[in-house]
Amino acid sequence: MVANSGSDANEKHSKTSPRGNVAKTLGKRPQEEKYPVGPWLLALFVFVVCGSAIFQIIQSIRMGM
Repeated sequence: MVANSGSDANEKHSKTSPRGNVAKTLGKRPQEEKYPVGPWLLALFVFVVCGSAIFQIIQSIRMGM
């Protein structure tokens, strides 16, 4: 069995562009990036988390007495 030379592989993949020559497909970036959640949903999440933490602290103080 004869080994193929490297030029066969080079010819097969010669259509790839070299590094640094990437086409700019993104265009202009938006000025403001949108968040996946709205501010009201984020506020509700913070309220629930902080409220449950405060409730847990009060409950542990009552059980300790």
